[in-house]
Amino acid sequence: MTWKTQLNKEFKMAESARDAGNHGKMRVCARRASGVAIREYLIRRGITPPSTSAYDLLKVLEEMDETPAELQQASVFLRLRVTEKFRLPVNVDLVAEAKKICSVLLPEWGD
Repeated sequence: MTWKTQLNKEFKMAESARDAGNHGKMRVCARRASGVAIREYLIRRGITPPSTSAYDLLKVLEEMDETPAELQQASVFLRLRVTEKFRLPVNVDLVAEAKKICSVLLPEWGD
């Protein structure tokens, strides 16, 4: 499966989960989509991804010097822990944040 197919699959699942009110699954799918994009971005730069975990790759992206501030913030949002009531501590659209990461790292994704 190509990275583009994986991204589209994860976003479709994320949006379906959101529509069904399953915010936990939506968050996981958005995070995985970001991981796919970050992995492909690193490979293209000749960097072996240090992990297969989307969570770990989001942290790598945040810590890279050349990462724009808006993507660093998106990475932080996508790694937030939910509260005891299974809610995010901030009001943010994680699917939109993941799409932001994917579009910036892989501009041809939207083609």
